[in-house]
Amino acid sequence: MDLDMLNMFVIAGGTLAIPILAFVASFLLWPSALIRIYYWYWRRALGMQVRYANYDDYQFCYSYRGRPGYRPSILMLHGFSAHKDMWLSIVKFLPKNLHLVCVDMPGHEGTTRSDLDDYSISGQAKRIHQFVECIKLNRKPFHLVGTSMGGNVAGVYAAQYPEDICSLTLICPAGLPSTTDNKFIKQLRELQESKRIDRIPLIPSTPEEMADMLKLCSYVRFKVPQQILQGLVDVRIPHNEFYRKLFLEIVDEKSRHSLHEHMSKIKAPTQVIWGKQDQVLDVSGASVLASTIPDCHVYILENCGHSVVVERPRKTANLILEFLALLHSIDNNKKQA
Repeated sequence: MDLDMLNMFVIAGGTLAIPILAFVASFLLWPSALIRIYYWYWRRALGMQVRYANYDDYQFCYSYRGRPGYRPSILMLHGFSAHKDMWLSIVKFLPKNLHLVCVDMPGHEGTTRSDLDDYSISGQAKRIHQFVECIKLNRKPFHLVGTSMGGNVAGVYAAQYPEDICSLTLICPAGLPSTTDNKFIKQLRELQESKRIDRIPLIPSTPEEMADMLKLCSYVRFKVPQQILQGLVDVRIPHNEFYRKLFLEIVDEKSRHSLHEHMSKIKAPTQVIWGKQDQVLDVSGASVLASTIPDCHVYILENCGHSVVVERPRKTANLILEFLALLHSIDNNKKQA
């Protein structure tokens, strides 16, 4: 082997070694950076673009794909302490010609966080309405999707701004009175009595607490490496003080049962998707909604917990598409009649 050939192999080996070493170093030393890269990669791979919208001095961060067309646009509201990228697992199974918008909820990720802001459920619904007006999403009625806290906000939004939406999907929504005291509810009651707000199960501060939270939220048992658990915690820790303030706001009497208080005003066709083994918000809430909302379609997913979006993304995407197709068919039949 001549010297030039040897140099070529050395250069090629070095070129390959650099990204491999960088990946290993990121995994071991900066797992939180690896998680951010992961979301960036999937946004790019799925064609989601990040943009910002301003309402006076308030900034909203959102991602979108596609353009408004003959089918309704879809606005997706994430849950407590999550962010717009939590929807990527569902976006993967939705048609690319659908207009999708995923927004960071007030105070989360790239959206403005202010101590003066109203983080009650009604306050968040008002902020989301400002966002909708900013990007002119309500030029035509759109389909609104919300999960957990976002489901609570989505339901209140549908009640307060009925002209904006044509239909609604609520995934394990908060804001309903619980008919059973599950382990999570008992924990919250104990925390309220002891005033130990530093031990809220949904606000982990260590990899062990993160693992416990994942077990609480998911029926499916994901095997998550210790380094990834550490990365997930590292990403969240700078925001934990805000999450505690927000959590106390949304479990306060003003917001705790907001969806229940507003559900009789929801007139849009509504789809409810719930994991049967949800340990955070009891599945009995689905029947509460079905008994009050006139045009309500309920789907209970077997072997699924609170994190429906993560545990059953393909099924959830298909249910949403089937629901929209059903409504489109009904609308066409009415026009032909």
